[in-house]
Amino acid sequence: MTDSPHLPDEDRGSGRVRWRRFAVLTVPAVAVTAGLGIALAQGALAASFAVSGQQFKVSAKSLQGEGFAQYGSVDVNAREELIPVAVTAIREAKLNSLCQSVVTTLPVIGDISLNLTAGQKKPVEASNLFVDATQLSGDAVFSNIEIGRDASTLDKGPADAQGMQDLFAQQADTVSITDLQQTAWATNAGTFKLSGLRMDISKGKKECF
Repeated sequence: MTDSPHLPDEDRGSGRVRWRRFAVLTVPAVAVTAGLGIALAQGALAASFAVSGQQFKVSAKSLQGEGFAQYGSVDVNAREELIPVAVTAIREAKLNSLCQSVVTTLPVIGDISLNLTAGQKKPVEASNLFVDATQLSGDAVFSNIEIGRDASTLDKGPADAQGMQDLFAQQADTVSITDLQQTAWATNAGTFKLSGLRMDISKGKKECF
């Protein structure tokens, strides 16, 4: 015998697929996948790799940059979850007293801190620098800044520093930031020269700020 085609989904046997409920559950997943595909096609994703589940902190005594651009975008993790970020892109950058830290909490052991420092005597140099951040602070000075420009029309930063059409963005010829502090998901750079690089791993929470 077969189920009557006139019975509602909810009255069919427990071994049957309840198609209405299945559709309700799958539509959000399909929408997310489609949105991710659209973002990829439009170049809206920031980092060119899946980001980890941990943010890291970066500080510098000072940053001098030529060709600055900033716009909103999204990163994606290994679970294909979208993470909103503010992308700061600089064509040529120099940083003094750079510090980068990340804290990992492990079972039994507890907190483990990884710290990188460089540029204490000679500045760290980066070209085509992209930082996908969720927080940034410091004292900043911009030259010839344009605020509220369409993100798809940016032309002062690195060649690939453009966001989606109709989204807010800003750019400037130069940027100078003292006492820089930022929290980020990812950093990309064409070249990254770290003079006096040092890495330390220690127990406990030891962060740049």
